Amino acid sequence: MPTEPRACRVADITIAKGQPLAIIAGPCVLESLEQGLAIGRAMKEACAAAGLPYIFKASFDKANRSSITSYRGPGIDEGLALINQIGAELSVPTTTDIHEPSQSTAIAKAVDLIQIPAFLCRQTDLLLAAGQAAKEFGRAVNTKKGQFLSPAEMVGPVAKLSEAGLDNQMLTERGTFFGYHRLVNDFTGLGDLMELSSEQGSPPVCFDVTHSTQLPGSGTQTGGRPERAPLLARAATAAGVNALFIETHPDPSSAKSDGATVLPIDVASDIITDCARIRNALSN
Repeated sequence: MPTEPRACRVADITIAKGQPLAIIAGPCVLESLEQGLAIGRAMKEACAAAGLPYIFKASFDKANRSSITSYRGPGIDEGLALINQIGAELSVPTTTDIHEPSQSTAIAKAVDLIQIPAFLCRQTDLLLAAGQAAKEFGRAVNTKKGQFLSPAEMVGPVAKLSEAGLDNQMLTERGTFFGYHRLVNDFTGLGDLMELSSEQGSPPVCFDVTHSTQLPGSGTQTGGRPERAPLLARAATAAGVNALFIETHPDPSSAKSDGATVLPIDVASDIITDCARIRNALSN
């Protein structure tokens, strides 16, 4: 039986059943202050026009690049300062990834939503540190479902965060491994994730539009099918997810990370517009 849905509060945004579809969007990795501001401003404007709340996303470090020579980002000190500045200038909440327990306090001081990467979603020490820091500073945690886990297995990460004292959390679906070099989006499983049975109730669920189109490890770097992102976003919105996660870039071909899947700004904006219409139609 489905459990009672619960809410995730990110600054002044409530992500929950019955609330507007939240949009988490920005560059995969922060390349510069100017570019981050430009992307964030475009996404904020698209969300405002669609009547949807917006959270700026950028990574200060990409710790799982295919090559050690690939660009990883500005690093934690400069990166968090820049993300904080972007959030302040745009007057929007912010989110970024955490990779190690030792980063938890600095990240919780700087951003409103701490993101647990999919490959790290079972790391107990990381979850406990993130949960404790989020609790201390009044933040939230978004745990991405590992590509190697079933929806039901996400009860474990939810419970670990709760044991750290944090109930203010959400989950993100980003596809499941299907053989080699392929992710699939199982919408039966998405429904199961949205009705996850846990003692604290069912956390709100975000759908990762861009990473769901990845073709992992296809050659020397990750490939993708970005042309399918609008289809997946519309389907997930119609299925009833509480938020969408979108990575976007002014010129995907020159993006320093995930160039095969990040979306042009106009495509990301169109997705926001279309999905707002779908959500409004479902609410009427």
